[in-house]
Amino acid sequence: MAGLEYEYLGGMQNLKKAPKGKLPLLEDDGRIIADSEIIIDYLKTEKEADLDSWLTEEQRALAHLVTKSLDENLYWCLVYSRWVHQETWLKVKENFFAGMSFPLKQILPPILRGGVKSSIKKQGMGRHSEGEVLAIANKSFASLETILGDQDYFFGNRPCSLDAVVYGHVACFISSQLDNRFNQEARKYNKLVEFCNRIAANY
Repeated sequence: MAGLEYEYLGGMQNLKKAPKGKLPLLEDDGRIIADSEIIIDYLKTEKEADLDSWLTEEQRALAHLVTKSLDENLYWCLVYSRWVHQETWLKVKENFFAGMSFPLKQILPPILRGGVKSSIKKQGMGRHSEGEVLAIANKSFASLETILGDQDYFFGNRPCSLDAVVYGHVACFISSQLDNRFNQEARKYNKLVEFCNRIAANY
C-alpha cells in the first residue's frame, strides 16, 4: 500500500528470529522489528511510509481504537476458531506442521495447542462457549461493516493503515480455505467480503 519494495518469507521457521516469539516480524537491513503495530510505526518514521498522513486527528484516534479492538478481541476469536474448534484444529495441524519431521510432528502439535489454549483461557476468550465466542466475533464483523458503509475504504476512497489492519484480521475469516462456523458467519457480511476482494485485487 505504501509502495515499498519487500519480499515475503513465510513459514514457522521464522519464529526462530522473532524476539518476542510471535509473528509477524520485519527484517530491514539486518534490523529485526517485531509486532505489527511497531512495524507500522517503524515504516511511518523510518521509511516515510505514512498511510495516515491525510487523516484528521479524530480519524487517527478512531483508527487506533478499532485496531486495538481487533488486536485484543477479534484476534482471539480467530485463534479460538483455529486452535480450539476440534474439526478445524485437525486441518490446521495438518497444514501448519506439514514440513516438520518425525517424531516432532507427533510430539509438538499437542504441546503447542495446549499452550495456545492456556493463553486463550488466561486472556478470557477461552472461558466462553463456542456460541458465545461466535457472537463476540459477529459483533466485530457487524461493527466493521457499519463503519465501512458504502465506502471503498474505511475513511473514503483511499486506504490508510486501518484498512491494512482490518484486512489482516477479517481476511483470515473470509478468504481462508477453512470452512467452520466462524468463516461462514463472516462471509455473510457482503460489504466486508467486497472489501477483502478489493484489497486483494489492488494490493
